[in-house]
Amino acid sequence: MTASTTSSNIKRDASEMMTCTSTTDLPHNNGNDVAPPLRRPLSRRQRGTLSTLLTRKSPFANETGSLPIGELDVSAGAGGASSLVRNAKILVVGAGGLGCEILKNLAMSCVVRDVVVMDLDTIDVTNLNRQFLFRSSDVGYPKAERAAKFINERCPWMNVVPYHGKIQDKDADFYRQFKVVLSGLDNVEARRWLNGMINNLVEFDSDGDPIPETIIPLVDGGTEGFSGQARLILPRITSCFECSLDAFAPSAAVPLCTIAETPRIPEHCIAYAYVLQWPREFPDRKLDADSPGDMKWVYERALERGEKYGIAGVTYMLTLGVVKNIIPAVASTNAIVSAVCVNEAMKVLSFCSQSLNTYMMYMGSEGIYSHTFVYEQKATCPVCTAHTHRLSLPSDTTLNSLLQQLCDGEFRLKAPSITSSSKTLYMRKPVALEKATRVNLDKPLKELMASGEELVVTDPVFPDTSLGLVVTFV
Repeated sequence: MTASTTSSNIKRDASEMMTCTSTTDLPHNNGNDVAPPLRRPLSRRQRGTLSTLLTRKSPFANETGSLPIGELDVSAGAGGASSLVRNAKILVVGAGGLGCEILKNLAMSCVVRDVVVMDLDTIDVTNLNRQFLFRSSDVGYPKAERAAKFINERCPWMNVVPYHGKIQDKDADFYRQFKVVLSGLDNVEARRWLNGMINNLVEFDSDGDPIPETIIPLVDGGTEGFSGQARLILPRITSCFECSLDAFAPSAAVPLCTIAETPRIPEHCIAYAYVLQWPREFPDRKLDADSPGDMKWVYERALERGEKYGIAGVTYMLTLGVVKNIIPAVASTNAIVSAVCVNEAMKVLSFCSQSLNTYMMYMGSEGIYSHTFVYEQKATCPVCTAHTHRLSLPSDTTLNSLLQQLCDGEFRLKAPSITSSSKTLYMRKPVALEKATRVNLDKPLKELMASGEELVVTDPVFPDTSLGLVVTFV
């Protein structure tokens, strides 16, 4: 393909990209198994556009006009309604298998213009089989940067701005600029943090009701093999991600003694190689999971240990999966779930149809099947409800035991700090304060607080918010 041809392809209108050759131009088999002629794809005029949906009468129209939901003056014409989407700034979190599909769908909507994409990872050669925005020459580069570059070059109407880094590095003002957030994250902790941040942006009026302008819809998608889910979170209105935390089983830790002394499965051999052998061999260097050389070393050591104990099944791909905690991904599942996510984003931005309420599950292993249901708001959710939690504990329970219970129990905290109304019981940062309060960890609660006193718990999984806790002695 010549450079001039490539330039022409990039610049042509999206509607022309969707047209196809007439069926009369297609070759036909003249044998006995002649297939029926393919139907010619609908033209853009026949298919309609977002403007068609915005102005078409609907059985779900609201009392103020022809639109299915929300209140919007369409007297100015469909172009004015479409500008709601065109002028909206959208955040896409994650540029992996799901993120690539989301970016593609946003671009091909031909309405979205302004997108920011965030991702912490760099491109690995194993990503190339499904993350189609990347090429072999992109290996080692940040995913966000290369994904943005690809979309901007192929779709010149798009303005995708990349950010390579952690979502926790950005403050609340950064997230306030977006009209909708689409999440394609692949780990629970990052999704908890993002959910907490978006919920904390909501402001309330004097009656205690959420101010609509401060509500930023969060569309969360996730896939695992042939299964996937998409959900629409309207902060402080619908259930949030934290409400469904019980649906995600905590990762089971393998005892170190099992890894070191009695390995039984290939994963134990791999864990031994990167948890125990690597620090011994390279005490001054951290294992780089994105380095082919480092991963080859781990694979070879794991293979040797598997042969020693008669354990088969150690492969390079399994090694990558264990070390990087990779969830098996299927391209078709990513395509389906991302389409639902972008569809929901279009609906909440344009009011062209009723939104998902609130959860969609796709189970590809059972066939072409999906179902939706309402995920109810959890009355004791520490993120989207103002609820003071209560615990009954023996008075001789140590502060350290209480903190451990907060980590292992329903809250699943990571690094909690705790204060009472009169003093700081334990604070992890700064270092000087942690050192000064460390002596309280082994003290019984009866020496640190009164029964029924309210405590304030903070944790990195809850950005800019705290957990109210009343402990009663029994």
